[in-house]
Amino acid sequence: MTTIDRRTFLRTAAKAAGAAAATALPASIRDALAIPAHNATRSINDVKHIVILMQENRSFDHYFGALRGVRGFGDRFPIPLESGKSVWHQSNGVKEITPFHFDESKMNAALIIDTAHNFPDQQGGWAQGKFGQWPMYKGDTSMGYYKRSEAPFQWALADAFTICDGYFCSLRSATDPNRTFLWSGSNFDPARREAGLNSDMSTAEVVNLRCWITGTFPTPGYTYYGSALPWKTIPEVLQDAGVSWRIYQDPNDNWTGAMNGALAFEGFRNAKRGTPIYKNGLSHWSLDDLKRHVMKGTLPSVSWICPSQLQSEHPGAPSSPARGGDFTQQVLEALTANPKSWSKTVFLVTFDENDGLFDHLPSPAVPSYNLDGTLAGKSTVDLRGMYFETDGSPYSDPLFARLGGVPSVTYPLIDPRDTISGNVRPWGMGARVPMYVISPWSRGGWVSSQVFDHSSVGQFIEKRFAVTIPAISPWSRAVSGDLTSAFNFVTPNDPSVPTLPDMSDYAAIEAASKKLPTVSVPGTPEPLYQESGTRFSRALPYELHTNARLKAHAQKVTLSFINTGRAGAVFHVYDKKHLDRIPRRYTVEAGKALEDDWDVHYDAGNFELLVYGPNGYYRGFKGHVGATDEPVVHVGYEVSRGGVQLKVSNTQGKPIDITITDNAYRLGGPWTHKIRVGDDFEKLIWLATSGNWYDFTITCAQTSGFERRVAGRVETGKDSYSDPVLAIGGTL
Repeated sequence: MTTIDRRTFLRTAAKAAGAAAATALPASIRDALAIPAHNATRSINDVKHIVILMQENRSFDHYFGALRGVRGFGDRFPIPLESGKSVWHQSNGVKEITPFHFDESKMNAALIIDTAHNFPDQQGGWAQGKFGQWPMYKGDTSMGYYKRSEAPFQWALADAFTICDGYFCSLRSATDPNRTFLWSGSNFDPARREAGLNSDMSTAEVVNLRCWITGTFPTPGYTYYGSALPWKTIPEVLQDAGVSWRIYQDPNDNWTGAMNGALAFEGFRNAKRGTPIYKNGLSHWSLDDLKRHVMKGTLPSVSWICPSQLQSEHPGAPSSPARGGDFTQQVLEALTANPKSWSKTVFLVTFDENDGLFDHLPSPAVPSYNLDGTLAGKSTVDLRGMYFETDGSPYSDPLFARLGGVPSVTYPLIDPRDTISGNVRPWGMGARVPMYVISPWSRGGWVSSQVFDHSSVGQFIEKRFAVTIPAISPWSRAVSGDLTSAFNFVTPNDPSVPTLPDMSDYAAIEAASKKLPTVSVPGTPEPLYQESGTRFSRALPYELHTNARLKAHAQKVTLSFINTGRAGAVFHVYDKKHLDRIPRRYTVEAGKALEDDWDVHYDAGNFELLVYGPNGYYRGFKGHVGATDEPVVHVGYEVSRGGVQLKVSNTQGKPIDITITDNAYRLGGPWTHKIRVGDDFEKLIWLATSGNWYDFTITCAQTSGFERRVAGRVETGKDSYSDPVLAIGGTL
């Protein structure tokens, strides 16, 4: 393998991005994108304006599973399903549906149909981490995805700025719950959480309810659904701290309120005319106003932008990637109209949730409950108050009533087919959604793979403006980053800036697409596809370890989860001998550790446990708990230069022969060694030629079935590049 130097990589990335951009943006925007970042303090304090746009209902795999250099369809460690196949093989109850291309040349790929995406079906499709029957709950078209030609603006944004491939929506539910998270830091009452009490429908936004309104603003005013949520929104926190803010929206064209997550809260519902909340959070502020404020130098410190229904990118709205791209382009044009202002601005574009569209990664969450009332996992963070409880009562959908349905119609909050767990469900993240970090400090086609969610936006605001958002839970703070790792605040001014395609012809794109057949599943499953190539990858704060210890007398395997890094993480453990069970999840804060046991006596001592963590972290433990001890394997990191240290200890009563095999990155080997009784063998393997990525298997000739597999990336505190074998094919 040839080492990729930074200059060569940037040149290659720029060429790729340039080829992707069919038409450049107007010259004024190109010029503004090319101006240097404000770099007075070489820190986040150089940011003077944060602008947030939340679009609607697209999953990460749906938009970017085929993009080069991100954790998409080329993921080499997809989770296993109960069927024995990988996560790509989802069932609709009758047959398997695998990911397939929404091909714009063959079908109406621009205007795809809406799929189920509320709490009951999101929970059912997730199956507490098992997956397996996603299209049964979501519909067959939920497995469709785009390539570059179907979403050119979105892909060009990723190539020009920074895409986050570890950004999850905040819970597996619909628009309102996730938008209340964005605007406040939580969808459930933080006072109850702090008291150790779980939430219910009256104290949490679980389904689409509280953000929807009827009436017009300001006269006669909004009529709201559901009780108001009592805790403070982020705008109120900023107001109290003297930090300027505004919500840019048309209050009578914001999809009947649903785009403004602050409408669920007392502070907004009770705002009086003339107050800052009323003026900045409920009134009409257009994109023309946004541009005017940018030009005059009066852009607030924090701004939210609400799209209309047609601009939202929501499937079935009907909105398309082209129309949504055009709206995003309009916002970007307004923000870059004043180069001095843009040099101090961060523009964050994300999506509230995934619709029903599929994403393959297991999402971080607190442990689920098994049917017997036991927890499937553990946490170093206090879990009291981190669950939702329902008594099984159905709920009514006000949106259905407003669209002409019967107002008294109700739906079960837990789908009758969703029987893997009871009526107590965990809070935690939902599917991955796109997040573009657009700013002068994040140019150049990077990927940031730290785990983020909507609370991360609030944490970024906290970090910059020295405020505290009380609703963000300790669990979210432990697991979700504050987005700062996606930026280069020290040396941001790289002159290479790819161009973006102009999407102002969205109407023609949609009209042409309407002439083609409705999207449908191909008769023959398509092979998975992901572009080849890498992209620069930001340094991450992770340093994770998982060790196995066998207890022959008790017929148990003990896994230890140790976090010596600077950020908390969730370890997902799948028991390949029992894939019918809920996978266990372990939240381990930075600097902490915990352990748990697996009873293997009913499997005659055999075990196979798979551990998944952020950014491709993987550990596989396969073997037998018997009278003869297996070798003990420990993995260490040489973080200053980028190396992995493998230590194998012989605890058996005779010499053993072990083999270390490199599975992907051409780092050398295989290495074999005879280890005497009671001795150790240590092998330090340098990773400079692989961007610090590794994947090794350790086997023992004398112990049948023994196998340890270790894979991931060693974090050195320096930027690197994405996994070179993420593309389909998986080897160098």
